[in-house]
Amino acid sequence: MYNFIQKFHSGWAYLALLLLFIAAANSLVGHLGRKEFTPRDRKIALFALIAVHIQFLVGLILYFVSPKGLDSFGEMKNAALRLTSLEHPLINLIAIALITIGWSKHKRAQTSELKFKPLAFLYSIALVLILIRLPWQSWLK
Repeated sequence: MYNFIQKFHSGWAYLALLLLFIAAANSLVGHLGRKEFTPRDRKIALFALIAVHIQFLVGLILYFVSPKGLDSFGEMKNAALRLTSLEHPLINLIAIALITIGWSKHKRAQTSELKFKPLAFLYSIALVLILIRLPWQSWLK
């Protein structure tokens, strides 16, 4: 069970990151190019939101069944364990909150410029946060 969840979490990360990158780039292009916000733009941002939330839920399950998760929380001197048991989950939680806030702000906005702006800004920050706290050594194996 643990191996399946771990492989799914690692595999789904590619899709979630790709969709988040596409959504952030699409929103940046739309905002900077002063384009009209279309249903296509909404769907791109929504698919990224859904993919990242699924990734977080799977990661949360993995956190509680993994030997690198909650069980190793007291070993903060070990950088690799600190990354997987504290930094990665905490930073990703912050990133998901930013994505959710960006989605919520865009829904209340009335103009295309005001719809693109929170999506571009908050999705991009979230993408950077996720990328800097990925456990690259274990993920690329």
